[in-house]
Amino acid sequence: MHTQEQKELQHIQNTSHILMIRPVRFGFNEQTATSNAFQQNDGSLSSAEIQALALTEFDSMVAMIREKGISVTVIEDTPSPHTPDSIFPNNWISFHSNGKVILYPMESPNRQAEVRLDIPAKIMVEKERDAQVIDLRQLAAPGEYLEGTGSMVMDRENQLVYACLSPRTHKSLFDKFCDMLDLKGIAFEAVDEQGIAIYHTNVMMALGARFAVVCLDSIPKPAERQLVETSLRSTGHEIVEISHEQMNAFAGNMLEVYNAHGQAILIMSQRAHDSLRPSQIDTLIQYAELLIIPLDVVETYGGGSVRCMMAEVF
Repeated sequence: MHTQEQKELQHIQNTSHILMIRPVRFGFNEQTATSNAFQQNDGSLSSAEIQALALTEFDSMVAMIREKGISVTVIEDTPSPHTPDSIFPNNWISFHSNGKVILYPMESPNRQAEVRLDIPAKIMVEKERDAQVIDLRQLAAPGEYLEGTGSMVMDRENQLVYACLSPRTHKSLFDKFCDMLDLKGIAFEAVDEQGIAIYHTNVMMALGARFAVVCLDSIPKPAERQLVETSLRSTGHEIVEISHEQMNAFAGNMLEVYNAHGQAILIMSQRAHDSLRPSQIDTLIQYAELLIIPLDVVETYGGGSVRCMMAEVF
C-alpha cells in the first residue's frame, strides 16, 4: 500500500488520463525499418490481416485499461494520408502539467503526417483548460529530429529527462527542449547486441515514481552507464535491470499510470511480462498492480509496444 507521500509523488510523475489513436491502416512501415530493429515482417500476413489483428489488439487494450479506472481518449485515425504508425502518438505530441503541449519533428515522412492539430484542441476542451502549443518542428534544423516521449524518458518529479541518442534523437534539439522546459538533460548512447543505436529511449528504459526498468548493458560507455545508474539511484528509484534479450521483448517499454482511486497501475505487454524473472516481477508489484496486455501483432510489425501507444495527458 502506498503512503500518502508516495501517492503524491506518483501523481507528479504519472497521469490517470491517456490519449490513444485507433488505427485504420496499421502495418509494417518501410520508412522506419532502417532505424527500428524491433520491426519484423515475414510476409505471412496480408496488409488487411495485419490491420484487422492490430485493431483487435488495440480495442482490447483500451477496454482493459478503462476497466482499471483509467481515462482513455480514443481518436480515430484517418485513412488518408496513410500513416502506418499512427498507433504510436507519443512520438509526435506530449502534454505537460503547466499547460504546454509540444509537437515534435519526426524522421520519416509518413510519420510527420501523423501530426493533427485538432487532437490537442479536443483534449483541451475535455480538460476545460487553455493550452500553449509549442511546435518544436519550427526550431529543428533540417535533418534534426526529436520523437517525443519515445526519444525521451521524463522524471517529472526531479525535473530530469533521459535520452539515448540515435538518428531519431538529436542532441542539439534535445538541449533546446530541456532549456525550454527548464529540465536537466542526461544524454547517452545505447546500442543493441549488434552495436546498432537503439532508436528510442523508451524501449530500453521505463521510469515509475519509485522504480526504473532499464537495460544498463545497452549503454556501452562506462562513464555514461555510471551517470545514468547514479542519477536513477540518487533520485530514489529502485533499479530493475533487464538484459538485451528482455529489452528485445519490450520489457523496457512499460508505463506506470494511476486510476481514479489513486492506485498505481503498471501497463506492459504479455511478451514483456513473460520475459521477466520472478524476482523482477516481485520488485515491480511492490510499487504497482501489473496490467498485462496481449500485443503480439503491434509489437512484431510496428516495432513498438504499450508505452509507445499511450500519450500521457497531464
